[in-house]
Amino acid sequence: MGKKSSAGWRQRTNARAGKKPGAASSAASVPPSDTPPEEAGLREPGFPIVGIGASAGGLEACSQLFRELPADPGMAFVLVQHLDPAHESALPELIARTSRIRVHQAKDGTQVEPNHLYVIPPNTDLTILRGRLQLVPREKVHGQYMPIDKFFRSLAQDQGSRAIGVILSGTASDGTLGIEAIKAEGGIVFAQDEQSAKYPGMPRSAIATGCVDLILSPDGIAKELTRIGHHPYIAQPKALLTPEPLPAAGESLTKIFQMLRVATGVDFTYYKSTTIHRRIQRRMAVNRVDSLDDYVRHLRQTPAEVQKLYYELLVTVTSFFRDPEAFETLKQHAFPSLMKQRAPEEPLRIWVPGCSTGEEAYSLAICLLECLGDYAASTPIQIFATDVSEVALDKARAGLFVQNIALDVSPERLRRFFVKVEHGYQISKAIRDLCIFAKQDLAKDPPFSKLDLVSCRNVLIYFGPLLHKKIIPVFHYALKSDGFLLLGSSETIAPFGELFEPVDKKHKLYSKHATATRPPIDFAAGRYLLEEPRTTELAKRPGEETWSDADVQREADRIVLGQYAPAGVLVNAGLEIVQFRGDTSPYLSPAPGRASFNLFKMAREGLLAELRTAISQAKKKDTTVIKEGVSVKSRGELNEVNVKVVPVKVPLSAEPYLLVLFEKVANGSRRTRPGRAPETAVTQKDVDRRIPQLEQELLATKEYLQATIEEQEATNEELKSANEEILSSNEELQTTNEELQTAKEELQSTTKS
Repeated sequence: MGKKSSAGWRQRTNARAGKKPGAASSAASVPPSDTPPEEAGLREPGFPIVGIGASAGGLEACSQLFRELPADPGMAFVLVQHLDPAHESALPELIARTSRIRVHQAKDGTQVEPNHLYVIPPNTDLTILRGRLQLVPREKVHGQYMPIDKFFRSLAQDQGSRAIGVILSGTASDGTLGIEAIKAEGGIVFAQDEQSAKYPGMPRSAIATGCVDLILSPDGIAKELTRIGHHPYIAQPKALLTPEPLPAAGESLTKIFQMLRVATGVDFTYYKSTTIHRRIQRRMAVNRVDSLDDYVRHLRQTPAEVQKLYYELLVTVTSFFRDPEAFETLKQHAFPSLMKQRAPEEPLRIWVPGCSTGEEAYSLAICLLECLGDYAASTPIQIFATDVSEVALDKARAGLFVQNIALDVSPERLRRFFVKVEHGYQISKAIRDLCIFAKQDLAKDPPFSKLDLVSCRNVLIYFGPLLHKKIIPVFHYALKSDGFLLLGSSETIAPFGELFEPVDKKHKLYSKHATATRPPIDFAAGRYLLEEPRTTELAKRPGEETWSDADVQREADRIVLGQYAPAGVLVNAGLEIVQFRGDTSPYLSPAPGRASFNLFKMAREGLLAELRTAISQAKKKDTTVIKEGVSVKSRGELNEVNVKVVPVKVPLSAEPYLLVLFEKVANGSRRTRPGRAPETAVTQKDVDRRIPQLEQELLATKEYLQATIEEQEATNEELKSANEEILSSNEELQTTNEELQTAKEELQSTTKS
């Protein structure tokens, strides 16, 4: 799933109580929450609050933005600019020269009002609570100072979907974690385009997260802010935490679910309706669409929007050590218990469903190593981290994170478990090797088994009741008799309290009740665990388990296809298997070492060369390719098989797929005998038959090698072009530096006068 909850980091940023916002021990992200705020008036202001983050080059961008805003845009603005802590700032006066709205330097306790701009003072940390600005002296931090992240996080926590984030010109990556928090709470995110930004580092880092909704010039941002502030999604009496159901949503939602399922393979029908409504309304606001029917038409006309909505619903936002107390609970209760009477060679197995970009899995690995101490080197550890999003998994496998994670990871942990790289940190190889990342849809794919711990935090909050009831018994099945289950603070095991014993009720740590009787579980690969909806009304799903005629027909089709159709697999552009069809064991088998669904790694002896050639030709020519009489060795038996590779074009999806089918040739097998018999039984006929097969494999290898050489040459040309662009950009940067120096001198002269 890849969805995480805001409950994990909702420490209250109250300067008067002496709490330090964004401290290294606090968790990082602010994923969306479907629970109302603790205080009824927490998000009372009836207008959006726009947080603006800027650094080098930000003065010019801010001046352009506020020059285009009307005097009454109907929203409040808070500017967080990187300032010299040792000098007074003239920033409010400079912006006021071009702004039509009132400009103030922020003061502690100020209640923000619409049509006003509040500018952070020097040497100050700024947050917001209940619509009031909270100022404390700037705290000393190790590494780079991140005031924008700090304010944006508090803004997301305080205002929810009313929060709007804007990233303007600046170096480095401040604001990157903050916009993830705003996006996760349902807010809107803008970034200045690189063409208009004097220093594109901050906008570029923000855009790379995938959380930016609109990329515009400063004047374009001003115009879009004016429009979006009056959209029904934003213009509500209160923040849209639990939005009203979309009018006439039933039929339109069914169409949206169908488009998403066709394009991505994920069925959102049984996800929590409030979350679905809120995320769709947010996309409608971004796309300037007011009615759901118009949005359905927009989805049909714009396949890229289907993908954007898909990732919107996944909300792949997470953080390191979210809820630090939960990790301490694992150290105190779970890990010591799991290590008792464990054989030295027995691995410690952990599953993290909905792992998103990997922070949760890596945090567990670090926490476990810290707990094991000197025993870590001798304890085998396997952490299976799964998610439905390939994009999130790719980021997780790389283990690269922006330098802003220093807000959530202590200097000691950064030193021990991370490597400093350009623009950030990379998790150390020793930690990466403990984690296995794989694609999995928790709603329909089989689970892992014989697990010691399942950490599924802030995933179930996005599932509706029926899906929730299907998954809790799955966790019970997956765990060993002495295993543990860790949930998010807003999640519960109900109505299956008899399956687990509470270990720490506050932090939702449970132990498996081994003698409990759980409901039957269906692990059929590729099948959804739920019956198809029989009504277009999202709020009126029947709970009975009866099947319709269409369900019976689909089940019959599944049986026929499984028994009589050729075996095969469906692979994506990266040749990762996304679906098995029939019995593929004679042709594919898991490779030793790290778990992988890569087709080439799983191909049995004799199949790889022809398979590579067929796939290369099918990709290049976009047509079906057939290889006949391919010899494949399986379980001591040599079989002849016909291989067919068929390009698959999925509507509303830009990703190419390939269907690889295997059809055994009748009377095309030669069984060997045990012992030394095969060596003495070889005849001249066998030799004559084997030579053309070897020649065919050699030809296939040569064809594949030639295709690889051509691809490498094309890549080299692209690298040359990229190098030229870098050189050109360097020249532009030198010119920009000269212009900045001139502007600095002019500004100093203006200030003195």
